[in-house]
Amino acid sequence: MSLKIIGAGFGRTGTLSLKHALEELGFGPCYHMAEIPNHPEHIPEWRKATRGEPIDWVALFQDYQATVDWPGCTFWREILEVNPDAKVLLSLRDPHDWHRSVMNTIYHAMTSRIPKGSPQFLQDYQSFSRELCIDRDFSGRLDDEVFAIEVFKQHTESVRAEVPAEQLIEYEVGSGWEPLCEALQVDIPDTPYPRMNSSVEYQEKMDALRSARKREGD
Repeated sequence: MSLKIIGAGFGRTGTLSLKHALEELGFGPCYHMAEIPNHPEHIPEWRKATRGEPIDWVALFQDYQATVDWPGCTFWREILEVNPDAKVLLSLRDPHDWHRSVMNTIYHAMTSRIPKGSPQFLQDYQSFSRELCIDRDFSGRLDDEVFAIEVFKQHTESVRAEVPAEQLIEYEVGSGWEPLCEALQVDIPDTPYPRMNSSVEYQEKMDALRSARKREGD
């Protein structure tokens, strides 16, 4: 199976909702950072890619039709090279809103201390995420708002400049089904567009997880 859609937008641009939307439209399964807990064997491959080592992109995505979010968005060029007919989906959001959302959600997850006795996977997952998102994509300065927003803007402009217009789909978070379905030439579903993983929902999940860990330690 070859990829039909390559998500080039950074995480926190509505990517989890996009994942579910694409799957509902028939472009699934869709790879997303949320898939990695189901595939811990992928972490060593993503580490190699992060360090500039070659990996087998076809094998990595063999069961998928689409990818959005990290880690795929970092390597959209490499993925497009082996899937030259795929559409490139650039998910967009106001840069200041994006950075605020990042700092309220995934930044904490990538930088907070892993509780002693946690599974090795959690440590591997966090260290890999930091290496990719913070160190590689943002030169260790994701918490620097001015710098991070400039990287965000440069990334957006690079995608626009390098992807042929007929292959590029730009999707603004919150736009609903219409522009996505029109670009993909599919019918609009009768169901509401997925709305998932808002900052509030993310924080609620983290609070629940911390509470569960605290109970386990009592």
